[in-house]
Amino acid sequence: MDTLKQLIREVPDFPKKGILFYDITTLLKDREGLRATIDAFRERYAGLGVDVVLGIEARGFIFAPVLAYALGAGFVPVRKPKKLPSLCATISYDLEYGTDTLEIHRDAIAPGSRVLILDDLLATGGTAKAVTQLVEQLGGTVAGLGFMVELTFLGGREKLGSYDVYSLLQYDK
Repeated sequence: MDTLKQLIREVPDFPKKGILFYDITTLLKDREGLRATIDAFRERYAGLGVDVVLGIEARGFIFAPVLAYALGAGFVPVRKPKKLPSLCATISYDLEYGTDTLEIHRDAIAPGSRVLILDDLLATGGTAKAVTQLVEQLGGTVAGLGFMVELTFLGGREKLGSYDVYSLLQYDK
């Protein structure tokens, strides 16, 4: 995984002063880096009987459909409000400085479906926790939560309780 970390660009003071941003676009453009990322997720989740891989807007859309294909599962997007055309389940949740809202089609997850939630980043865990609530509200079972990068110093994993949480890369600063 050190090879993957070397492919991620570190951008200081983005989006604001004092923040170190881990830019995965440099990893995504590298054919071996992208392949290794998807292969690592596939190896981790193969054999778990995942029915649906759920991707969180926006960077979760990069990994989730490709992994769904690799696992022989379906893909479901979770989007910002007013982006999905049919009846939606909605959840609002607290952020560090305000609130946010996500939506999913009400018919996107069949009751009893095993759902893998995938996103690029686990930071404080608020978004991921909200998505687990949406999945369970629709009758699905959270099979796991996968992340490309985890900022361990923000404690997001603790917010996710007993769910199976996996991150390919961890940063402690």
